Order: sequence, then structure tokens, then C-alpha cells
Amino acid sequence: MTRAEFDRPHSADGDPDAQRKLCAGMRSVVLTDMRASLAARTSFFDQQVMTAISAGVAQIVVLGAGYDDRALRFRAPGVTFFEIDHPSTQADKLARLTAILADDAVLRSDPASAGPVRSGLARGPVPLAADFRHDDVAAVLAGSGHDAALPSLFLCEGLLVYLDQPTTVRVLASVLAAAAAGSTLAASLAVHRDGLDSARVLEQANSRRRTAAAEPWLTILPARAHADLLVAAGWRITRTLDVADLGTGADRGRSLLVTAEPAS
Repeated sequence: MTRAEFDRPHSADGDPDAQRKLCAGMRSVVLTDMRASLAARTSFFDQQVMTAISAGVAQIVVLGAGYDDRALRFRAPGVTFFEIDHPSTQADKLARLTAILADDAVLRSDPASAGPVRSGLARGPVPLAADFRHDDVAAVLAGSGHDAALPSLFLCEGLLVYLDQPTTVRVLASVLAAAAAGSTLAASLAVHRDGLDSARVLEQANSRRRTAAAEPWLTILPARAHADLLVAAGWRITRTLDVADLGTGADRGRSLLVTAEPAS
């Protein structure tokens, strides 16, 4: 709902009002402390998508997609967006996408499947349901039409803070298995300054969140420790930005934006 208020770019074939349409009917929540950081994050990931499309990347994978609108906002000929998130979230979003794209939607689904739900929507994203705690991202993508032999852009915005460290490494290693040469991972990382106790930082951060009981943050680390997790998963960081560097007024030292490539 907050993101729908931002002035954002869109592709020639994209829908500039996609975010508002996806959030239609949702209860409005006012974000104050997070607004500047969200604005910086949004700008960064929008730019990653536009750069990838301009470079000819035909596959964009959104991890922890939630109600991300980029598959509609940056729709482009020959480009497929794959969106992965929890089954309950995906079911609601798929209903919203179906309504938005009613004129040209062709729904494919396999409700009898015992594994992650696989479905697609014409002119929209390929929605994939999975639980990052258990499911193999590469396997989920392999059953969706994603081609692991072609470069992809993987977006990991606002997700890793909800995963513990072993799960983070496992998920990013699984993403790597689907990443051909020339692929890019773009991720946001929740950080704290060196010398603080990470467990204590998490405790204090969650105490200020009204949704912490249902969806606690699990990983806030110093920058170096986050880099070590990416290295352990087989990624090499190519660029690091503090959200404060993007000029939205976000606090420095709380969130990093990184790009990475397969290390080998």
C-alpha cells in the first residue's frame, strides 16, 4: 500500500498502476520508520529489473514475491517473471492477478500435485508456491518452465531477514543451482554495526514489530557475516550499497543492498 504511493518507472508495455490494483481492498497500514528504507529498496530493485531487461535477460525470479507488482509494471516482450512465495500468499495473489488480467488470462494449475503448486497466468507472472524452510527452489523452478541454462535475475527483497542462517545458505545455494553463467542475484540484507550481539539486536527489533509473533525476523547480522553467508552459498558479491546512499532519508547502517554473481 505504501509502495503504491511512490513515483516509479514502468516499461512501455507495463502497468504503472499495478501495485494499487494488487492491493485493492487491503487495510491501509501507515509505515513511518520504514518508509524511507522501503523507498530506497524499491528504487534499487526496480533498477535491477530495468537493467536486466535492457541487457536481454529473459527470466526474472522473484523470491518471497508477496504482492510485488514488477511482473505487471515491467512487462516486456519475451521476458518471463517467476514468483515464489508461501502457498497461502500465492493463492490470494493469484486470485487478484486473475481479476486484473481477466481479459487475457489463461490459468494453468495442478491442484492434485503433492508438491509445490505450479500455475501460470498469461501476460502475468508464473506464480509458484513453496515453503523456503523445506522446498528446493531449483526443483520448484525446474517444474515451471524456467531454463537453468539461460541467465536469470533473482530478486531477494525483504526475504532473508525472515530466514535463519542455515536456511539462508540452503536457499541461496539452491538458487545458485538454477543460475546459469551471467545470472545476477540482487538482495536486501538487514544489518547492524560491528560489536553488537546479534541475538540481542533481533530481540529488540522484534519487540517493536506488531507482526513479530506470527512472522519474526530471524537474521540481522554485521555486513561481514552476511557476506560470509553468500560466499558459503556459492555467490560472489559484486556491489554493495547502504540504503542511505540512495537519498531517500533512510538511516545508515541498517540495510544493505547487494548484487552478486555465481562464484564459479
